[in-house]
Amino acid sequence: MAMAIGNDGDGEDEVNSTINTTPLVDVMLVLLIIFLITIPVVTHTVPVKLPAERNKLFVTKPIDINLAINKDGDMFWNETPVADTNVLLEKLKTVAVQVPQPELHIRGDQNTRYEFVGKVILTAQRAGIAKVGFVTEPPPRQ
Repeated sequence: MAMAIGNDGDGEDEVNSTINTTPLVDVMLVLLIIFLITIPVVTHTVPVKLPAERNKLFVTKPIDINLAINKDGDMFWNETPVADTNVLLEKLKTVAVQVPQPELHIRGDQNTRYEFVGKVILTAQRAGIAKVGFVTEPPPRQ
């Protein structure tokens, strides 16, 4: 397998389909030199001591309401006793207008009747509480 270079002598010029990359390499080298010279000038800045600022943490999430119900139907608002559902309704109405609205977490005793939990859920619905959750204890691992 041989490679023919030049004309084979028949007097007719053949079309050369290769790209001459020499001018391209020359242009790229000139651009590289220009960038190497100008970049340190652009990044040079005046030394300035900037003021130090500390970020303060803002509490955006409200504190959740923990409502516990014992087996006798007594309610406890964050460990403070609540007399009845009317008092609970008034407390929940004052909390329901907060933006963002806190969540109501209900912790019911294992032996609590469903009637007591149902009254609390109905009271929360009447007050306009959007998020109600139940806190349970996972079973022990074996």
